[in-house]
Amino acid sequence: MSGRNASDELRVLCGPGPLFLQPLWDGLRAREALLQSPFFPAVFSIGTYLGCCLPFVLLDALCPWVPALRRYKIHPDFAPSARQLLPCLAQTLYQHAVFVFPVTLLDWARGPAPVPPEAPELLQLARHVGCCLLLFDAEFFAWHVLHHRVPWLYRTFHKVHHQNAASFALATQYMSVWELFSLGFFHLLNVTLLECHPLTVLVFHVLNIWLSVEDHSGYDFPWSTHRLVPFGCYGGVEHHDLHHSQFNCNFAPYFTHWDKLLGTFRSPHAK
Repeated sequence: MSGRNASDELRVLCGPGPLFLQPLWDGLRAREALLQSPFFPAVFSIGTYLGCCLPFVLLDALCPWVPALRRYKIHPDFAPSARQLLPCLAQTLYQHAVFVFPVTLLDWARGPAPVPPEAPELLQLARHVGCCLLLFDAEFFAWHVLHHRVPWLYRTFHKVHHQNAASFALATQYMSVWELFSLGFFHLLNVTLLECHPLTVLVFHVLNIWLSVEDHSGYDFPWSTHRLVPFGCYGGVEHHDLHHSQFNCNFAPYFTHWDKLLGTFRSPHAK
């Protein structure tokens, strides 16, 4: 009887109704003025990014004092210096202030987007976030291959991202404005095509930023995403680090199927 009750509760929470996510969405809707602010998209974007980077920045600072942390670093003898960290941070802040904020301000000037009263269903949110990640992975794979195979595109737009041979968290968004806006365009395109709920958009943004920072962090923990996703479907930090060191492989940001299908996959264990 208790098992049937638990099953019924799970069906209610994850099924046709939005009950599971409704309290969270109601809390956000109570701050609708903040969500509709012209400053919110840029502040949320930069806040999410820096929040995802901060744990790895602190780990890098602790590494000299806590040698046990080095076993999780894919480059144990590398630690980013202030001369590497500060330009990355400065460029990210500059691009968000000078380029991202004016674009979001123009979008805000068109009028506020409707805020639905109901939260999305939990399974619908998960389904849309998964689809957005798969679409983003395919779009950036195509963009990435093109910007490596065409020398002018690489020199003009993508080379800046490869200036740090050993990646670290704050180097994730060390990129040209064109690359930053390309990623933003893919993000916006996918949530628009799928008609995602605003809460789904926020969740996808946070997850997308986290996965990208994790791939550049230089740390491979037992709980890293690629160790949680089965069958080698997800690349992870070593997979992406190999791209930064060899340039001609592992172009997909997250999953491995496009590189495997098109012959650009290289296993970090076969270096």
